[in-house]
Amino acid sequence: MRSDEIKQGYSRAPHRSLLRATGIKNEDFDKPFIGVANSFIEIIPGHFYLNKVAEIIKDEIRAQGCVPFEFNSIGVDDGIAMGHDGMLYSLPSREIIANGIETVMNAHKLDAMIAIPNCDKIVPGMIMGALRVNVPTVFVSGGPMAAGHLEDGTAIDLATVFEGVGEYEAGEITEEQLQEMECNACPSGGSCSGMFTANSMNTLMEAMGIALPGNGTILALTKEREELFRSAARRICDIAKSENPSEFNLRNILNENAVRNAFSVDMAMGGSSNTVLHMLAIADEAGVDFNLKDINAISQRVSHIAKISPSLTTVHMEDINTAGGVSAVMNEMRKRGEDILRDNLTVTGESIIERVSQAEIKDTNIIHTIDNPYSEVGGLAILYGNLAEQGAVIKTAGITGDRVVTGKAICFNSQDEAIAGITGGKVKAGDVVVIRYEGPKGGPGMQEMLSPTSLIMGMGLGDKVALITDGRFSGATRGASIGHVSPEAAEGGLIALLEDGDEIHIDVDNYILEARISDEEIARRRANFTPIVKPLKSRWLRQYRALVTNASRGAVLEAE
Repeated sequence: MRSDEIKQGYSRAPHRSLLRATGIKNEDFDKPFIGVANSFIEIIPGHFYLNKVAEIIKDEIRAQGCVPFEFNSIGVDDGIAMGHDGMLYSLPSREIIANGIETVMNAHKLDAMIAIPNCDKIVPGMIMGALRVNVPTVFVSGGPMAAGHLEDGTAIDLATVFEGVGEYEAGEITEEQLQEMECNACPSGGSCSGMFTANSMNTLMEAMGIALPGNGTILALTKEREELFRSAARRICDIAKSENPSEFNLRNILNENAVRNAFSVDMAMGGSSNTVLHMLAIADEAGVDFNLKDINAISQRVSHIAKISPSLTTVHMEDINTAGGVSAVMNEMRKRGEDILRDNLTVTGESIIERVSQAEIKDTNIIHTIDNPYSEVGGLAILYGNLAEQGAVIKTAGITGDRVVTGKAICFNSQDEAIAGITGGKVKAGDVVVIRYEGPKGGPGMQEMLSPTSLIMGMGLGDKVALITDGRFSGATRGASIGHVSPEAAEGGLIALLEDGDEIHIDVDNYILEARISDEEIARRRANFTPIVKPLKSRWLRQYRALVTNASRGAVLEAE
């Protein structure tokens, strides 16, 4: 066992002495040591109960003849951090989490790990750290919350409240109606109930085979979820006690096939645009050669068969679970072609094809069949052109207006400027809102733009205004919203040179994002260009800005 390095032999007497202080007994030193990586934190709705989840998992690990050691990661709630400078810390927190997982697991030579993520950057951060450690690892998330409901029975969620702010600004609803939304949108613990970033990543863990079936859809705080926790704990112990546990080292499961399967399921379910950012970073950690251009090729071959809030506001994760879950989506996807889903080992021991082959759609109004898709192509697209030489991302599943747009740029140098401009009536129908200097370096930290996009939707401009940014969007964003523009403004991308009134052309189906400016005019502007560098008091954010790459590479940190 890997943990023998800290517990076997006379020279490890001091190490054993310290371990005995934590309650380890003589009989425990011959058992596998299991790291229980918990993301418990009291301020995040999807995490405040994970301390109790860890107790369930640790009890099950002990019952299976292994020794659990719980440790914790940090977490940032994107919804609470949004709309102020707290969001600058959200994406950088992914790197802290990855570094923390690597540090604890390798410093103490633990044999295997069970990871308990749920929301925002915590899921990819834990995956990235686990890939570096490369021991057998099972992921089991805290689970999605149930949808909320208004008094009239209308299903709502967090996106409803953000858009409600815009509706209130526009005089479309009363303060009392906004209050009703606020008090009912998030009725319980769990990751926000739609196909936002957290639930997108939690479903993709099923697609990658690193979590058990149901991980993305079984509701939090239910008996069914508790059984999932126990099953995950039993499975990691089965692996750790097996004759060849290294067969299930994470990199043997999370490989190129797993990455491609994740993107395919992402297309079929219209996941958050943030999944592109995180899956690129995960692929980088896994040593998988995958880039943005591969995504459009996958999109062309995968039908979009499940629409979930915010793309379809009446459908939430609990509905997908009742309709057959992610396994049913994956099995239906296979009917489009034999290699739509690549066979691959999963943590449960069977191949991914074996896992999903018996799953059936139980409600074709929720999960459509291949013969009746929402779209013949996937729910995400990568756009290119002089405004995005290295790519930009749009969640096509969330488009509410035209897919071909030509409009006049109205430029803002920060999210705060954009919010003030939108609420002040500066944005009109037919405009293309440009929010720049919010990329990984420029922000720094690539703020999510749910506040401005929700204002646009709430003010009735969602199908009349497009938005482009070198920042990113919440999974709750909908509308013609294009993010991750690379190169970003801070590194001299064309988005930095745009001026109010420039003509912007967007053609989603032909993957085009361009500014209709002559080469001569671009050269003239570039000759006089100096990028805006925002002052930063935070030493950590200054370090992050110095090391981070742009979104086309997943905003990973340069290793050297």
